[in-house]
Amino acid sequence: MALTHDARPARSRRTPVTWVRRGGLSTLVFALPVLVVFGLFSWLPIGRAVVMSLQETNLVTTAWVGLENFRTVLSDPLLGTAVRNTLWFAALALLFGYPVPLVAAVLMSEVRRAKGLYSALAYLPVVVPPVVAVLLWKFFFDARPEGVFNTMLGWVGLGPVPWLQDASWAMPSLVLEATWAAAGGTIIIYLAALTSVPGELYDAAEVDGASVWRKVWHVTMPQLRGVLFITFILQIIGTAQVFLEPYLFTDGGPANATITVLLLVYRYAFGQSLGGDYGAATALSLMLAVVLAVLSVVYFRLTRSWSQT
Repeated sequence: MALTHDARPARSRRTPVTWVRRGGLSTLVFALPVLVVFGLFSWLPIGRAVVMSLQETNLVTTAWVGLENFRTVLSDPLLGTAVRNTLWFAALALLFGYPVPLVAAVLMSEVRRAKGLYSALAYLPVVVPPVVAVLLWKFFFDARPEGVFNTMLGWVGLGPVPWLQDASWAMPSLVLEATWAAAGGTIIIYLAALTSVPGELYDAAEVDGASVWRKVWHVTMPQLRGVLFITFILQIIGTAQVFLEPYLFTDGGPANATITVLLLVYRYAFGQSLGGDYGAATALSLMLAVVLAVLSVVYFRLTRSWSQT
């Protein structure tokens, strides 16, 4: 029996000369500015943060302390409160803030006229400066019966509500403003994704007599599965890093009911008049970054097959 030989051509040996001839050098030249900028403004600060987390420093004097900063952070009684508040904020934001943009995008996609106007109105909160938005909502959250929201609740026989002054109401109030401020960007993403859904699927569903809800559930949701998975993890990461609302609205109060992990980082770094504990602040920041990185890796591994089916 004759031996058969593999007819596939032998792979050429890769050398620096062949790499240059195939355009490797020109590719590197074009990519070099991006790599330099990314290294200077991303990886270099990360490396500097790792070094600072092992130091006791106020940016004037520096002393190596090893893992002492991590022990200090883990022994802080406020850490548990900050973690619980951050998880509570994330849970409320996912419960209310995650479905709202999807519902709004689906409803807007069904509108036949003035769709551009509705898109602009939905995105308007995103372009409002955050500080201006917080000051505006602080005025709305006036706890007096004459406050804007309390007046509106009074029209239906409810209220007044102590929005930011009560520990049980403060966090839901922050979530309400944060949802309003951030929903516009997600709505635009969903609207863009909805344009890629084949119209034939909706036509076939209408022929079968499907209602709007069935079209959304059996046509829209499966087609947006990959986008939904991405926006879900992005919202988890964003809510875990919440800082602006607790800082500007309540500064962590009342009674530390709205202190979050990033607000605790801020207090470590800038909470002392004579220079903060930047080592502890950096250590807590790295701990949060590691937790979010591990969560992201686990999430993408678990949802890889679901998002592609």
